[in-house]
Amino acid sequence: MATNQHQPLAPPSPLSIIGEGRTMLDISAMAVASARNLITRSAPNNGRSVIMLPGFYSDDRYMKPLGAYLKKLGYHAEGWGLGLNLAGVNLGGTIDQLKETWDVEPLKNESGEASVPYLCDRATERIRDRSDELESPVTLIGWSLGGYIAREVARDLPDRVEQVITMGAPIIGGPKYTSAAPFFKKRGMNLDYIESEIERRERRPIQQPITAIFSKSDAIVTWQAAMDYHSPNVEHIEVNAAHLGMGFNQKIWKIIKKSLASFETVVA
Repeated sequence: MATNQHQPLAPPSPLSIIGEGRTMLDISAMAVASARNLITRSAPNNGRSVIMLPGFYSDDRYMKPLGAYLKKLGYHAEGWGLGLNLAGVNLGGTIDQLKETWDVEPLKNESGEASVPYLCDRATERIRDRSDELESPVTLIGWSLGGYIAREVARDLPDRVEQVITMGAPIIGGPKYTSAAPFFKKRGMNLDYIESEIERRERRPIQQPITAIFSKSDAIVTWQAAMDYHSPNVEHIEVNAAHLGMGFNQKIWKIIKKSLASFETVVA
């Protein structure tokens, strides 16, 4: 989908949060489908491994239903194994502790601007180790901030990550164009600096296939900020879904299923 990447962006309207109530409908529909065994089991596939990354203030429990669905499809699906995703603010990482791949500009009076990149480095180490243990590259599926992290891991591990699927990921601006912006501002973070460093990192585009799922009714991440204008192999797919319910939405599950299958067809 084409859109103007230079259009002014802003966080979602506070009133739009009302629409996130649809999440309960997604959870209910998922529970009914599981109870009635409407999600059919497939024969084991070629052994592909999928690692799922949760969003801000969530953990592997959020991604567990999707993981169960993927296992029924024959994939080896697992969580990221790093606990609660607190955007790295609990880790205390600083700019001088980041790996050289970030190549960030110095910043006076840091207030945690390196938190997410530092967490990305932790995730990169974890996924590198899992790929080595599995003796195969992996596919990453990330919801919200987890999608952003998945992208950065893929950028740094081109030989170990073969495909990326994101759901409502804050690709542009980091937290700046999300409803979480006040959280980071209260901690004194320079959101303009974070946005510029994210843009700077995009000078090294992600080469793996990316499926970027977004919703124009997303009340957490402005939908335009969930668009990828830099990667050479990205497919944008629009859905009508609440941000908080993306991990439970069965229409999105079907999109993920199709994306995984399409990749297998390409590499076969």
